[in-house]
Amino acid sequence: MTANARNGLALANGQWRNRPQQGTLQVAVLNLMPTKLTTELQFLKRFDNLATDVTVSFLYPASHHFKGIAPAVIKKHYLSLAQVQDNYFDGLVVTGAPVEQLPFEAVDYWQEFRQILTWAQHHVCETLFECWAAQAGLFIDFAIQKRQLASKLFGVYAANQVNSRSRLARDFGAGGLIKMPQSRHSASVLDPHHLPGDLAIIAASKGAGPLILRSHQRRHTYITGHPEYDRDTLAKEYYRDQKKRRAIHAPQNYFINGTGGPVNYSWQDSAQLIYQNWFTIIKQESRLLI
Repeated sequence: MTANARNGLALANGQWRNRPQQGTLQVAVLNLMPTKLTTELQFLKRFDNLATDVTVSFLYPASHHFKGIAPAVIKKHYLSLAQVQDNYFDGLVVTGAPVEQLPFEAVDYWQEFRQILTWAQHHVCETLFECWAAQAGLFIDFAIQKRQLASKLFGVYAANQVNSRSRLARDFGAGGLIKMPQSRHSASVLDPHHLPGDLAIIAASKGAGPLILRSHQRRHTYITGHPEYDRDTLAKEYYRDQKKRRAIHAPQNYFINGTGGPVNYSWQDSAQLIYQNWFTIIKQESRLLI
């Protein structure tokens, strides 16, 4: 089907072209990544390959002090909470952010982040959190703390445990068909045998821990990695950190030869199915809320 952009840098500079649609879902993406344009294109490309028409509105935290891009540019091409507070969306995606080594309260847009989630309770059918946003969502929803990892979790990890009864896991089988890039320095502190409230682990990996979690009551899905990543995203991070002489190991289960060169793009189909299943849940839940 078709993904159209309501706003954003990719639409403004001609790197994304909208096409005619019928019966589209309205999805907001709160883009917290510093690579704004790249992240826009990643989500638009993923959504463009799904069996659902979707129109994407890109949001930003107005209280954030941006680096590498002029605030006036973001203000021109993105929407703030104040501009959409009377709008309703079928879905909200909250991206990751390179702030996982900071305490939650030390993030400069933390209070606005909480305000956006409060607004979403009454203006969004389903919310999907990714990477740092998943940790932040679990902290706000269930008071789950995060911890720093001894080294960066970096690579592509397959699920060895899948809750096949979950709608998010539909058409996945047990045995590692769910694969997901991970790139983070922290993890939520979870006891899988004693989860709070109605929180459930949908998919988990021996190497990366929980990959997908869900609270049906809150209509929240928490994804600990980055299904949207392009084939070369981890490679770019790896070579960037090498150039800056940072402590970094080659991403696990990623390069075909293990240390560099061609990439095994093993998570593409998995990512498409994760997002398609989430869109299907949105359609089902929307009918129930009418």
